[in-house]
Amino acid sequence: MSASRTPGHSRLTKAHKLSIAGVATLSAAAVAFSLVPADAAEAETISAAPVAWSQAVNGTQTQALYGHLSTQQVIANANAKAAAVAAKAKADADAKAKAEAAAKKAREQKAAASRSAARTPVFANNLDGWIKEALFIMKKEGIPGTYAGIHKNIMRESSGNPMAINNWDINAQNGIPSKGLLQVILPTFKAYHVKGTKFDQYDPVANIVAACNYAADRYGSMDNVNSAY
Repeated sequence: MSASRTPGHSRLTKAHKLSIAGVATLSAAAVAFSLVPADAAEAETISAAPVAWSQAVNGTQTQALYGHLSTQQVIANANAKAAAVAAKAKADADAKAKAEAAAKKAREQKAAASRSAARTPVFANNLDGWIKEALFIMKKEGIPGTYAGIHKNIMRESSGNPMAINNWDINAQNGIPSKGLLQVILPTFKAYHVKGTKFDQYDPVANIVAACNYAADRYGSMDNVNSAY
């Protein structure tokens, strides 16, 4: 009895079945492959890229930082060296200026001493020289008096003896005897002593100047004294 056929349904041969199976296998593989995210490998590559880029950037920045620090150190060293040189130059200049100022002052003092020595005459160590030296000092101090007036009173009071002393008058009785060329008592000598002369009643120049200073205050000038004063 022959088998009946369903209308519209064709019989598949073995070759057809194998062909269909192969196609199905390939389709499954294709589907399976397609289930893997298309951007998985790309994502891995992309995720690795920032790491490499970051490392590269960090390396560049580190090198740049080291380079900047090195530059700053060089500049700092140069500035420090320049400051040290400037400080030494200033110290040398100050020392030189100080030395020059000291030398200038010494020269000025020497010149002043020379001028003073040149202006100060040398006086003889006798009555004539003592009177002249006293007049030289009196002129600078503004104390009036003349050679003649001083000499006259010296000869009356002490006869020109600078060591003369009066041990018999009222002053001597009071314990303050008159001494020196112009017979000056100690209180008067102290009160009218002129700075720059010796503080000694017996010193001829100091005695004359103090006595003339007193006479100028009491009588206007030693020239006006004609007796014991």
